Amino acid sequence: MRIIAVTNIKGGVGKTTTSVNLAYLCAAGGDRTVLWDLDPQGAASWIFHVAAGARDAALSDAVLPTAYANLGVIPAEDPYAELDAKRAEVSSPTVRLLRMRRALAEHCDTLFMDCPPGISLLSESVLRGADALIVPLVPTPLSVRMLDQLVDYIAASGWTDLKLLPVFSMVDWRKSLHYEVVTTMRARFPQMLPMGIPYSSDIERVARRRAPLNVFAPNSDPARLYQVLWEEVQQRVPR
Repeated sequence: MRIIAVTNIKGGVGKTTTSVNLAYLCAAGGDRTVLWDLDPQGAASWIFHVAAGARDAALSDAVLPTAYANLGVIPAEDPYAELDAKRAEVSSPTVRLLRMRRALAEHCDTLFMDCPPGISLLSESVLRGADALIVPLVPTPLSVRMLDQLVDYIAASGWTDLKLLPVFSMVDWRKSLHYEVVTTMRARFPQMLPMGIPYSSDIERVARRRAPLNVFAPNSDPARLYQVLWEEVQQRVPR
């Protein structure tokens, strides 16, 4: 089972939209896919019309079906999303997270994690447990600083097998600052995914329509860009 975390220290950068659309495309391609909504706000769960599961269920039983084939969601309200609140119970939240994911391996080919913003025991556990990190970035100088910090942290931790996949999100090519930052960061970070996602009203409608782009606007430019993005991610993180 491959594990792909979508994360960023900063909020409001398109993490949930990226998680929802890539998880849908993964499932549509035939993978048994689970999206684990780790953000307490529960936006990904809400978009997929998924309610909270049983609080005393095992993790594999906490996967709730969606309207789409091969795609399940572990909703944010699930107690396993509250690792930080339970940190006193277990000395290593990393061990706890890894044990949980093993329960999914027989039922899931690809696990996505929609992570909350910030740095915590949970985020450290995600970094240790994931095969790849997709990091949506709005092209601003603060994003450059954050990515520098993340690269340094991963290197200092010795996680040489963790694939870091930054991707530009909410890009407005009319802004000279966005163009300058995109150009600079692509030169500095060769692991940057080549396909950026623009600022688009179609993408904003994902929350309004409570559905992935390829469901309600499959012929739109953003939907095609997400498809290209997913194809690139699959090449870099094969199952």
